[in-house]
Amino acid sequence: MAPGAGAELFVKEMGAGPEVVVLHGGPGAHHDYLIPGFDRLADEFHLYFYDQRGGGRSRVRRPGQVTWHDHVADLEALRVEWSMERLALLGYSWGGLLALLYAVEREMNVRLLVLVDPAAGWGDYMREFDAEFARRSQSETVQAMRKELESSDLAQRDIAEYRRRRFELSVAGYFRDPAAVRGLTPFKVQAQVQSSTWASLATHRSQLRGKLAALELPTLILHGRHDPIPLGWAEELASLMPSAELVVLEESGHVPYVEEPERTIAEIRRFLRERFS
Repeated sequence: MAPGAGAELFVKEMGAGPEVVVLHGGPGAHHDYLIPGFDRLADEFHLYFYDQRGGGRSRVRRPGQVTWHDHVADLEALRVEWSMERLALLGYSWGGLLALLYAVEREMNVRLLVLVDPAAGWGDYMREFDAEFARRSQSETVQAMRKELESSDLAQRDIAEYRRRRFELSVAGYFRDPAAVRGLTPFKVQAQVQSSTWASLATHRSQLRGKLAALELPTLILHGRHDPIPLGWAEELASLMPSAELVVLEESGHVPYVEEPERTIAEIRRFLRERFS
């Protein structure tokens, strides 16, 4: 455990080399589902994972009062705890948006950003995502997979595996190919943390766009061509940020570290090597 801004945060470290902080999605989730996946970078980099406030093993008394300011303050408290002058941030999904929020508040404390399918910060992109995710979740393919599971006797033979399969089907809409969801590490989202964090961003979204336009940080944006979050969001973000590079992963949805692991890790490794050399 490590101290956040008034909360105890669960931390996991691995690897050796230049330090990189990995931010999981959510809000209200935990880091476990990024392993295996991003841990492949531990052969060359010292990775810091942590469960963000209110999720996983970083519990709080009032999960319904967590805001984006709390998440930013926690990350700053960890930077101080780890004695890092500037952070190299690798954020996935919501973690990518958290990296951006921290960067606009603490630019002098950030070295670089890697944003993997970052959650949208403004505009209609999240509404488009919600509609597309719902459509995919009810597709013929996913419904057939769901019917096959429910007509089997797996619930009687192996209840843990049955629950794992139910989880996989609940997130299949994130993938280009729903079958690729098999073997994904299950995760849980603390709904109160998720709701309160998103609600706290409502009045900040209009300011965020202008602040990012002035953010002079080396940034790599990876975005799956088939992500239910529209590619237009990543393109707008890349055009807005002065030092951003966008790489489109052609065979991926929202989970490229599962769908295109070799390409995803290779692009991240390339970018980090260039900035740490």
